Amino acid sequence: MNHTRPEISRPTGWCTTRRLGTLLASAALVAAATTLPTATASAASTTPGCGKQAAPSGDYTVQSGGLTRTYRLHVPAGYKSSKASSLILVYHGRGKTGAQTEAFSDLSELDSIVAYPNGVIGDEDKQAWQGAPYSAKGVDDVKFTADLLDELESKYCVDKRAVYATGKSNGAGFTGILACQLADRFAAIAPVSGAFYIQGTHCAPSRPIPVLDIHGTGDTTIPYGGDGERDLPSVQTWVRDWAVRDHCDADPRTSQVGDDVLKFTYKGCKADVVHVAVTDGGHSWPGSDSTSGPGYVTQTFEAHELIGAFFKAHKLS
Repeated sequence: MNHTRPEISRPTGWCTTRRLGTLLASAALVAAATTLPTATASAASTTPGCGKQAAPSGDYTVQSGGLTRTYRLHVPAGYKSSKASSLILVYHGRGKTGAQTEAFSDLSELDSIVAYPNGVIGDEDKQAWQGAPYSAKGVDDVKFTADLLDELESKYCVDKRAVYATGKSNGAGFTGILACQLADRFAAIAPVSGAFYIQGTHCAPSRPIPVLDIHGTGDTTIPYGGDGERDLPSVQTWVRDWAVRDHCDADPRTSQVGDDVLKFTYKGCKADVVHVAVTDGGHSWPGSDSTSGPGYVTQTFEAHELIGAFFKAHKLS
Protein backbone atom coordinates (compact mmCIF):
# COMPACT_ATOMS: atom_id res chain seq x y z
CA MET A 1 0.00 0.00 0.00
CA ASN A 2 1.36 3.40 -0.94
CA HIS A 3 1.22 5.90 1.92
CA THR A 4 3.15 8.75 0.27
CA ARG A 5 1.11 11.91 0.78
CA PRO A 6 1.47 15.46 2.05
CA GLU A 7 1.71 16.13 5.77
CA ILE A 8 -1.72 15.71 7.30
CA SER A 9 -3.56 16.57 10.46
CA ARG A 10 -6.69 15.05 11.91
CA PRO A 11 -9.86 16.57 10.41
CA THR A 12 -12.80 17.45 12.61
CA GLY A 13 -15.20 14.54 12.95
CA TRP A 14 -12.83 11.98 11.43
CA CYS A 15 -14.09 8.47 10.93
CA THR A 16 -14.91 6.60 14.15
CA THR A 17 -13.64 3.35 12.66
CA ARG A 18 -10.28 4.92 11.81
CA ARG A 19 -10.05 6.44 15.26
CA LEU A 20 -10.66 3.05 16.87
CA GLY A 21 -8.06 1.42 14.63
CA THR A 22 -5.54 4.13 15.46
CA LEU A 23 -6.16 3.81 19.19
CA LEU A 24 -5.84 0.03 19.07
CA ALA A 25 -2.61 0.20 17.06
CA SER A 26 -1.16 2.84 19.37
CA ALA A 27 -2.19 0.79 22.41
CA ALA A 28 -0.46 -2.27 20.96
CA LEU A 29 2.80 -0.38 20.54
CA VAL A 30 2.59 1.17 23.98
CA ALA A 31 1.72 -2.14 25.64
CA ALA A 32 4.74 -3.74 24.01
CA ALA A 33 6.93 -1.03 25.51
CA THR A 34 5.70 -1.47 29.07
CA THR A 35 6.47 -5.10 29.79
CA LEU A 36 9.10 -4.36 32.42
CA PRO A 37 8.23 -3.51 36.05
CA THR A 38 8.86 -0.07 37.45
CA ALA A 39 10.22 0.68 40.91
CA THR A 40 9.78 3.36 43.53
CA ALA A 41 12.67 5.79 43.95
CA SER A 42 14.83 5.26 47.02
CA ALA A 43 16.50 8.00 49.03
CA ALA A 44 19.83 7.11 47.41
CA SER A 45 18.44 7.73 43.93
CA THR A 46 16.92 11.14 44.62
CA THR A 47 18.58 14.51 44.07
CA PRO A 48 19.45 17.58 46.20
CA GLY A 49 16.42 19.39 44.76
CA CYS A 50 14.04 17.27 46.83
CA GLY A 51 12.28 19.41 49.40
CA LYS A 52 13.12 22.70 47.72
CA GLN A 53 10.55 25.14 46.40
CA ALA A 54 10.60 24.61 42.64
CA ALA A 55 10.60 27.32 39.99
CA PRO A 56 7.67 27.03 37.55
CA SER A 57 7.70 26.11 33.89
CA GLY A 58 9.49 28.70 31.76
CA ASP A 59 12.69 29.68 29.99
CA TYR A 60 15.98 29.51 31.90
CA THR A 61 19.75 29.76 31.46
CA VAL A 62 22.72 27.74 32.67
CA GLN A 63 26.45 28.41 32.35
CA SER A 64 28.50 25.79 30.54
CA GLY A 65 31.85 25.88 28.77
CA GLY A 66 32.09 29.66 29.12
CA LEU A 67 28.73 30.12 27.37
CA THR A 68 25.30 31.11 28.62
CA ARG A 69 23.06 28.30 27.43
CA THR A 70 19.27 28.40 27.33
CA TYR A 71 16.52 25.86 27.81
CA ARG A 72 12.76 25.69 28.17
CA LEU A 73 11.43 23.72 31.12
CA HIS A 74 8.07 22.06 31.67
CA VAL A 75 7.15 21.14 35.23
CA PRO A 76 4.10 18.86 35.40
CA ALA A 77 1.03 20.12 37.26
CA GLY A 78 1.26 17.31 39.81
CA TYR A 79 4.92 17.86 40.64
CA LYS A 80 5.76 17.62 44.36
CA SER A 81 9.17 18.38 45.79
CA SER A 82 8.71 15.49 48.20
CA LYS A 83 8.35 12.91 45.42
CA ALA A 84 11.06 12.08 42.86
CA SER A 85 10.04 12.67 39.25
CA SER A 86 11.39 11.33 36.01
CA LEU A 87 13.28 13.80 33.81
CA ILE A 88 13.32 13.90 30.01
CA LEU A 89 15.75 15.99 27.95
CA VAL A 90 14.51 16.79 24.43
CA TYR A 91 16.88 17.94 21.68
CA HIS A 92 15.56 19.95 18.71
CA GLY A 93 16.50 19.52 15.06
CA ARG A 94 18.91 21.74 13.15
CA GLY A 95 17.68 25.31 12.88
CA LYS A 96 14.82 24.68 15.29
CA THR A 97 14.33 25.53 18.97
CA GLY A 98 13.28 23.81 22.14
CA ALA A 99 10.03 25.78 22.13
CA GLN A 100 9.16 24.63 18.62
CA THR A 101 9.88 21.03 19.54
CA GLU A 102 7.71 21.26 22.62
CA ALA A 103 4.85 22.55 20.46
CA PHE A 104 4.71 19.64 17.99
CA SER A 105 5.99 16.74 20.10
CA ASP A 106 3.37 16.73 22.91
CA LEU A 107 6.10 15.46 25.24
CA SER A 108 4.99 17.97 27.87
CA GLU A 109 1.80 15.91 28.19
CA LEU A 110 3.83 13.21 29.95
CA ASP A 111 3.96 13.09 33.74
CA SER A 112 7.63 14.08 33.82
CA ILE A 113 9.82 17.12 34.17
CA VAL A 114 10.76 17.89 30.55
CA ALA A 115 13.65 20.14 29.52
CA TYR A 116 14.07 21.46 25.98
CA PRO A 117 17.64 22.79 25.65
CA ASN A 118 18.75 24.99 22.76
CA GLY A 119 21.82 24.33 20.63
CA VAL A 120 24.49 26.85 19.66
CA ILE A 121 24.40 28.55 16.25
CA GLY A 122 26.64 26.77 13.75
CA ASP A 123 26.84 26.83 9.95
CA GLU A 124 24.26 28.91 8.05
CA ASP A 125 23.33 30.65 11.33
CA LYS A 126 21.31 27.64 12.46
CA GLN A 127 21.26 26.14 15.94
CA ALA A 128 22.64 22.61 16.00
CA TRP A 129 24.11 19.89 18.20
CA GLN A 130 27.53 18.34 18.52
CA GLY A 131 28.32 15.43 16.19
CA ALA A 132 27.00 16.95 12.97
CA PRO A 133 29.28 18.54 10.33
CA TYR A 134 27.35 21.81 10.56
CA SER A 135 27.45 22.19 14.36
CA ALA A 136 29.33 25.01 16.08
CA LYS A 137 33.02 24.22 16.30
CA GLY A 138 34.50 23.75 19.76
CA VAL A 139 31.18 23.52 21.58
CA ASP A 140 30.96 20.60 23.99
CA ASP A 141 27.25 19.72 24.14
CA VAL A 142 27.94 16.55 26.12
CA LYS A 143 29.45 18.71 28.89
CA PHE A 144 26.52 21.12 28.55
CA THR A 145 24.12 18.21 29.02
CA ALA A 146 25.96 17.08 32.15
CA ASP A 147 25.89 20.65 33.49
CA LEU A 148 22.18 20.95 32.71
CA LEU A 149 21.47 17.70 34.53
CA ASP A 150 23.43 18.96 37.54
CA GLU A 151 21.44 22.20 37.47
CA LEU A 152 18.05 20.50 37.25
CA GLU A 153 18.88 17.89 39.86
CA SER A 154 19.95 20.62 42.29
CA LYS A 155 16.64 22.47 41.92
CA TYR A 156 14.06 19.71 41.42
CA CYS A 157 13.33 16.36 43.01
CA VAL A 158 14.50 13.99 40.28
CA ASP A 159 14.78 10.22 40.27
CA LYS A 160 18.35 9.76 39.01
CA ARG A 161 17.42 6.31 37.75
CA ALA A 162 14.73 7.80 35.50
CA VAL A 163 16.55 10.36 33.33
CA TYR A 164 16.03 10.04 29.57
CA ALA A 165 16.89 11.68 26.24
CA THR A 166 14.90 12.01 23.05
CA GLY A 167 14.89 14.41 20.12
CA LYS A 168 14.35 14.83 16.40
CA SER A 169 16.73 14.84 13.45
CA ASN A 170 20.08 16.41 14.48
CA GLY A 171 18.87 16.38 18.09
CA ALA A 172 17.95 12.70 17.78
CA GLY A 173 21.42 11.96 16.47
CA PHE A 174 22.89 13.72 19.47
CA THR A 175 21.00 11.38 21.82
CA GLY A 176 23.07 8.57 20.31
CA ILE A 177 26.24 10.41 21.34
CA LEU A 178 24.84 10.85 24.84
CA ALA A 179 24.14 7.11 25.01
CA CYS A 180 27.76 6.46 24.06
CA GLN A 181 29.28 8.93 26.52
CA LEU A 182 26.79 9.43 29.37
CA ALA A 183 25.24 5.99 29.76
CA ASP A 184 25.79 6.32 33.51
CA ARG A 185 23.30 9.21 33.62
CA PHE A 186 20.65 8.23 31.07
CA ALA A 187 18.38 5.25 31.57
CA ALA A 188 17.29 5.10 27.89
CA ILE A 189 17.16 7.09 24.65
CA ALA A 190 14.47 7.43 21.96
CA PRO A 191 15.60 9.21 18.77
CA VAL A 192 13.03 10.21 16.11
CA SER A 193 14.08 10.77 12.46
CA GLY A 194 17.67 10.67 13.67
CA ALA A 195 20.62 12.15 11.76
CA PHE A 196 23.33 9.73 12.89
CA TYR A 197 26.44 11.24 11.33
CA ILE A 198 29.57 9.09 11.48
CA GLN A 199 32.27 11.27 13.01
CA GLY A 200 34.98 8.67 13.46
CA THR A 201 34.59 8.38 17.23
CA HIS A 202 34.34 5.00 18.91
CA CYS A 203 31.14 4.34 20.85
CA ALA A 204 31.84 2.44 24.05
CA PRO A 205 29.01 3.01 26.55
CA SER A 206 29.73 2.19 30.18
CA ARG A 207 26.75 -0.17 30.21
CA PRO A 208 24.14 -1.56 27.82
CA ILE A 209 21.50 1.14 27.30
CA PRO A 210 17.91 0.69 26.03
CA VAL A 211 17.18 2.26 22.63
CA LEU A 212 13.85 2.99 20.94
CA ASP A 213 14.35 4.33 17.40
CA ILE A 214 11.57 5.77 15.21
CA HIS A 215 12.10 6.66 11.55
CA GLY A 216 10.07 7.02 8.36
CA THR A 217 11.08 4.96 5.34
CA GLY A 218 10.12 7.86 3.06
CA ASP A 219 12.23 10.45 4.88
CA THR A 220 13.95 12.55 2.19
CA THR A 221 15.83 14.77 4.67
CA ILE A 222 17.61 11.96 6.51
CA PRO A 223 17.15 8.96 4.17
CA TYR A 224 16.19 5.68 5.78
CA GLY A 225 18.72 3.89 3.59
CA GLY A 226 21.52 6.30 4.50
CA ASP A 227 23.55 8.78 2.46
CA GLY A 228 27.23 8.02 1.90
CA GLU A 229 28.01 11.49 0.58
CA ARG A 230 26.85 13.00 3.88
CA ASP A 231 28.40 10.28 6.03
CA LEU A 232 24.98 9.02 7.16
CA PRO A 233 24.57 5.27 7.77
CA SER A 234 21.31 3.50 7.04
CA VAL A 235 18.89 3.55 9.96
CA GLN A 236 18.83 -0.25 10.07
CA THR A 237 22.65 -0.30 10.32
CA TRP A 238 22.62 2.19 13.19
CA VAL A 239 20.00 0.15 15.05
CA ARG A 240 21.88 -3.11 14.47
CA ASP A 241 25.04 -1.53 15.86
CA TRP A 242 23.16 -0.83 19.08
CA ALA A 243 21.81 -4.37 19.08
CA VAL A 244 25.41 -5.58 19.01
CA ARG A 245 26.44 -3.22 21.83
CA ASP A 246 23.48 -4.39 23.89
CA HIS A 247 24.31 -8.07 23.22
CA CYS A 248 21.06 -8.87 21.41
CA ASP A 249 20.33 -11.83 19.16
CA ALA A 250 21.15 -11.07 15.53
CA ASP A 251 17.67 -11.20 13.98
CA PRO A 252 14.84 -9.05 15.36
CA ARG A 253 11.23 -10.12 15.58
CA THR A 254 9.11 -8.17 13.09
CA SER A 255 5.48 -7.25 13.64
CA GLN A 256 2.96 -5.15 11.71
CA VAL A 257 1.11 -2.39 13.59
CA GLY A 258 -1.79 -0.78 11.76
CA ASP A 259 -1.33 -0.54 8.01
CA ASP A 260 1.78 1.64 7.94
CA VAL A 261 4.07 0.67 10.81
CA LEU A 262 6.60 -2.14 11.19
CA LYS A 263 8.13 -2.83 14.60
CA PHE A 264 11.48 -4.61 14.92
CA THR A 265 12.13 -5.99 18.41
CA TYR A 266 15.52 -7.46 19.19
CA LYS A 267 15.54 -10.41 21.58
CA GLY A 268 18.01 -11.76 24.12
CA CYS A 269 19.36 -8.30 24.86
CA LYS A 270 21.05 -7.04 28.00
CA ALA A 271 19.18 -3.78 27.22
CA ASP A 272 16.13 -3.54 24.96
CA VAL A 273 16.51 -2.38 21.36
CA VAL A 274 13.34 -1.56 19.42
CA HIS A 275 13.01 0.02 15.98
CA VAL A 276 9.73 1.43 14.65
CA ALA A 277 9.65 2.04 10.88
CA VAL A 278 6.82 4.16 9.47
CA THR A 279 6.09 3.04 5.90
CA ASP A 280 6.61 6.04 3.59
CA GLY A 281 6.83 8.24 6.69
CA GLY A 282 8.48 11.62 6.22
CA HIS A 283 10.90 13.65 8.31
CA SER A 284 8.14 14.09 10.84
CA TRP A 285 6.91 13.34 14.34
CA PRO A 286 4.36 10.48 14.40
CA GLY A 287 0.94 11.50 15.64
CA SER A 288 1.64 15.22 15.52
CA ASP A 289 -1.24 17.51 14.61
CA SER A 290 1.07 20.46 13.89
CA THR A 291 3.96 20.97 11.50
CA SER A 292 6.90 18.80 12.55
CA GLY A 293 8.70 18.38 9.23
CA PRO A 294 8.12 17.49 5.58
CA GLY A 295 6.37 14.36 4.40
CA TYR A 296 3.71 11.93 5.51
CA VAL A 297 2.79 11.97 9.22
CA THR A 298 1.36 8.69 10.48
CA GLN A 299 -1.58 8.81 12.86
CA THR A 300 -1.31 5.11 13.69
CA PHE A 301 0.44 5.96 16.94
CA GLU A 302 1.48 8.94 19.03
CA ALA A 303 5.26 9.17 19.31
CA HIS A 304 5.12 10.86 22.71
CA GLU A 305 2.96 8.05 24.13
CA LEU A 306 5.24 5.32 22.82
CA ILE A 307 8.36 7.14 24.03
CA GLY A 308 6.79 7.78 27.43
CA ALA A 309 5.87 4.11 27.83
CA PHE A 310 9.34 2.95 26.78
CA PHE A 311 10.99 5.32 29.22
CA LYS A 312 8.67 4.32 32.06
CA ALA A 313 9.63 0.68 31.53
CA HIS A 314 13.38 1.32 31.81
CA LYS A 315 15.35 2.60 34.78
CA LEU A 316 18.97 2.60 35.77
CA SER A 317 19.67 -0.20 38.18
